[in-house]
Amino acid sequence: MLIKNAMVFSADHSFQKQDVRFDSHVLEVGSVAGIPDIDADGFYLIPGLIDVHTHGAVNYDFSDGSAAGMDRMSRYYASSGVTSFCATTMTVPEDDLMKAMNCIRDFKRPADGARCIGINLEGPFLSYAKRGAQAAGSLHLPDAGMFDRLNEASNGMVRLVGIAAELPGAMNFISEVSKKCAVSVAHSTADYNTAMEAYQCGATQATHLFNGMNPLHHRDPAVVGAAFDSGAYAELICDGLHIHPAVIRIVFQLFREKTLLISDSLRCAGMPDGNYELGGQPILVKKGRAALLDGTLAGSCISLLKAVQNAVLFGISRESAVCAATDAPAKAIGADSLLGSIEVGKFADMLILNQEFNLVTTIINGKVIN
Repeated sequence: MLIKNAMVFSADHSFQKQDVRFDSHVLEVGSVAGIPDIDADGFYLIPGLIDVHTHGAVNYDFSDGSAAGMDRMSRYYASSGVTSFCATTMTVPEDDLMKAMNCIRDFKRPADGARCIGINLEGPFLSYAKRGAQAAGSLHLPDAGMFDRLNEASNGMVRLVGIAAELPGAMNFISEVSKKCAVSVAHSTADYNTAMEAYQCGATQATHLFNGMNPLHHRDPAVVGAAFDSGAYAELICDGLHIHPAVIRIVFQLFREKTLLISDSLRCAGMPDGNYELGGQPILVKKGRAALLDGTLAGSCISLLKAVQNAVLFGISRESAVCAATDAPAKAIGADSLLGSIEVGKFADMLILNQEFNLVTTIINGKVIN
């Protein structure tokens, strides 16, 4: 196929009027001769979005271990601009995680769905004090053996694991597990020095920055300061509820191309307000805000494309917002050899957006999905 005259988000993170020829992979980018299959004059062409932190959507959760749910979520992601995702599990008992690992391992992408590029184990190695909406009864001290069991059950699909850096055994866990996948400091009461040690041991990311951690303080910058000083990737939930727009602007200025937009979406994404479940706990969604019954803010109800649109609305450049949902997540989980940018040899995963940055067309593996 050939798309001509699009404003293409290029590998140098700028928009340039170019043509793109592709089959399942990108073949040519630039001025390409030929009759176009799609004339995208007046439209943007960006890489497919990569959501490395999403728990679910359309009333399913990856921790359910449901094959039907995997298919339904995959189709939802594709329809909302996500072409690749990391199936993100919650803090639930190991048996439930095993079921989820087996289900995710066996998932086959439907023709009109997004691809699962790995697993994000957000729990269970998290802090009780900063557990947020994670189930307290299933929290677990860092356990590399447990990680290995889960990773083996998934056939090595775990690309990211979260850990509270202050827990006993955390540094040994990070040193060992960071050789197998990316490690993110998550749901943690760690002070600056402890978090810095975690990054020195091999952690490379901070899970939903500012949420589930001690605040940035001028005498104790905690995880936020350590993530910045160590050059880590910083996840942001850009739904307008978890983080103030001013802080979004600050993070993009500080972390720049290490800023990583996520949805942190729950099963309520793509669904109306109402009552739902999260890791065995009831949650209530009201006016798009998901919370436990005691009011504790849970994850989000948004898509990753909505996060990109919100970032632009909050004053972030389109180039920076797109980078944070494409190139940055691909690099953060080590998938950038095939994903994250429109370059020759990479998967032909692309989105056509209109001038308002609304989705017009999703292309996955060179096939028009919608």
